[in-house]
Amino acid sequence: MKQRILLLFTVFSLIACKREPKISSSDWTSISSRTQFKEHDGALELKSGNFTYNFNKNQTPFKKIILLNASMAGYISALGAENLIIGVSSPEYIYSEKILNLLKEGKIQNVGSEQKYDVEKIISMKPDAIFTNHIASFDNTYELLKSNGIQVIFLDEYMEQQPLEKTAYIKLFGEFLGKEKEAEAKYQEVEKNYNELKQMALKAKEKPVVLANEMYGNVWYLPGGNTSVAHYIADANASYILKDNKDEKALTMSFEEVYAKTDGVQYWVNAGSHASKKEMLKMNAFYGKLDVFNKGKVYTIAGKEKQKANDFFESGVVRADLILKDCIKIFHPELLPDYQLTYMKELH
Repeated sequence: MKQRILLLFTVFSLIACKREPKISSSDWTSISSRTQFKEHDGALELKSGNFTYNFNKNQTPFKKIILLNASMAGYISALGAENLIIGVSSPEYIYSEKILNLLKEGKIQNVGSEQKYDVEKIISMKPDAIFTNHIASFDNTYELLKSNGIQVIFLDEYMEQQPLEKTAYIKLFGEFLGKEKEAEAKYQEVEKNYNELKQMALKAKEKPVVLANEMYGNVWYLPGGNTSVAHYIADANASYILKDNKDEKALTMSFEEVYAKTDGVQYWVNAGSHASKKEMLKMNAFYGKLDVFNKGKVYTIAGKEKQKANDFFESGVVRADLILKDCIKIFHPELLPDYQLTYMKELH
């Protein structure tokens, strides 16, 4: 669970996103600085982090895929392509009702967990492709799968710090699954909503000060000023306590270091997935020393949770607009009087 919550540090953003001009199919489509693809005469070329791939026109679109990360299910669901999934790992982290039903019906198989994948089962299923984040400790497993003719595709969507760049991965899945038009339409919809919401937030009269994330043991993982968390807060026209920092990762701080920065903080967001303030205090009595805990408002990302599954990490990877809308509703409720929070939840 800790690993999933740490992913949150990379789950919020946008710095003046402009619509790119339409590019011809022989040019590269840039999702972010780390991921680009090019489609030409039915063939597909992909650059993803340190990996490059070339797929001929007979290989795509894929008809049978396996997902080793629950977050990637969000892209597949947004394209209505759940029926192309034949296997997932750690199904307890899947939120999608449709995918869960396909698991119950046996149409999607459980292929293991982040601790150990069932390699023999995966090979016997003969998938067209496996989508996963690259984890160096699993290199032997990846090589075994590749040596059995299985295409393993590494994607870094969890590392993207710009919300709309994270959303843009839907374009890549559209290419892989033969749903290019649906993917482009969904991206354009989210982008339009996001930019309109960002403009709306500028109408607010106040710019509240915001604290984010929480402690694990003796360490507070405070999102850097160039993380998605910080970008969402800025785009919602609020002032993050580390807004002048340039880091794209979380900074590790003691409670005392964070406490020294919390003067005037009115909102605390991404405070884990606790059920109540009382529960938070049981986990860490230091929280009771914070003015924002006692007099301000505290929000978790537990608005759409069931057991271990949290839709913030699933549909939220696509719906940057709804995450921003939640932030605006929290910081400037007068701008969205009738909107109910989607992914976030106030603690009492």
